[in-house]
Amino acid sequence: MTATPRRLADIPWPELARTAAGDVLAVPVGSTEQHGPHLPFTVDTDIAHALAERLARARDWIVLAPPVPYGSSGEHAGFPGTLSIGQQATELVLTELGRSADAFAAVVFVSGHGGNAQPLRRAVRTLRREGRRVHFWEPDGDPADSHAGHTETSALLALRPAAVRPAAAVPGELRPLPQLLPALRRGGLRAVTRTGVLGDPTGADAAAGERILDRWAARLITASEAWRPAPDSGLN
Repeated sequence: MTATPRRLADIPWPELARTAAGDVLAVPVGSTEQHGPHLPFTVDTDIAHALAERLARARDWIVLAPPVPYGSSGEHAGFPGTLSIGQQATELVLTELGRSADAFAAVVFVSGHGGNAQPLRRAVRTLRREGRRVHFWEPDGDPADSHAGHTETSALLALRPAAVRPAAAVPGELRPLPQLLPALRRGGLRAVTRTGVLGDPTGADAAAGERILDRWAARLITASEAWRPAPDSGLN
C-alpha cells in the first residue's frame, strides 16, 4: 500500500467530478471519549482514519473524506473530557452525510467506535431504503479487550506513539464486554471500571499494533471489493 490516497482535503471539485460517479467515498467515523489514563481522547477517530486511509492507498477508486470526530459516547460521560452527540444526532449526521454524497457511486462508513454501531446501522438502513449504495464496516476485537486495552494501545503506539503514556497504563476490567453490559447500561462505563479501561494495556507494543492494523486493513480492503458498483450501474 504505497499509492498516494485520494483525499477530499487535497482535491478541487472539477478534478473529483471526472471520476466521482465510479468512486466509493470512505468516511471515517470515530469519537472523542476517554481512553484510560494513558491514551488520548481521539483513539477511535485515529484508528478509523488510519484504516480508511489504508483502504484509499490500496484502491484508487476510493476517495477519503475527512473524519467525523464525534459520535455516541454517552456511556463515557462519567469521565471528564468525553464529548458525545448521542445516538439520535449521530444517526442524523451520518444520514445527511450519506444523502449529500450522491455524486459518488457508493459510500462506506468506517467506524472506530462500538457505540456508533446502532445509529450507523439505522442510518445505513434509511439510506438504502432511499436507493443509495451505503455500507458500514467496523473492526473486530476480543470482548475482554474492548476499550483502551492491549489492542487499542498497541494500535496507537504504531500510529501516534508520542500520544501514548505507557507509564500510566494499568490493567482495567478484564471480564468480557457482554458480561458488563447490564451494569454499563445502568451506570455507564464508570460503574464497571475506575480507570476507564476494559482490558490490559500493559503488554502493548507498536509491532503488535502494526499487525493489528494490517489485519483490519486487509479485511476492510477485501470487503470493499463487494462495495464497488459496476461502472455501468447507472446509480448516479
